[in-house]
Amino acid sequence: MVKTTKEIVKKITYYQALGRRKSATCRVRLCLTVRSLKKVKQELKKGDFLVNWIKSEEYFPGKITQQIYLQPLIITDSLNRFIITATVKGGGKMSQAEALRLAIARALLKVNPEYRPTLKAQGFLEVDARVRERRKVGMGGKSRRKRQSPKR
Repeated sequence: MVKTTKEIVKKITYYQALGRRKSATCRVRLCLTVRSLKKVKQELKKGDFLVNWIKSEEYFPGKITQQIYLQPLIITDSLNRFIITATVKGGGKMSQAEALRLAIARALLKVNPEYRPTLKAQGFLEVDARVRERRKVGMGGKSRRKRQSPKR
């Protein structure tokens, strides 16, 4: 049975990717078609950017964090090409923005593999694996501090 073009277009309506940084994780969807979402209660058009169903400017109010997660889109000239929805969990705002940047870069690779050299040169595909060190037993509640021994 041959699939019609309508079924093929329905299957590939978005590109999805995952990004992590410290304890923050982010799932991004780059949507190609105009769609309406029940959670937002409005029709989204190309260029809209939602993070946890809130506009990205409201979720990340600072200019620096906005610059961080928009970098891959600006470099590949695809800022108003998609409807972008992201769900972010864990960590602080800065690590969430960096996880979002990695997820967007990975999703853009799925859209067009020719973006790889430009994204890799900027370092957007590198995973920053630094994580907070765990607490050890007998260290007085810290990861490296040892208890002071009494001399006298």
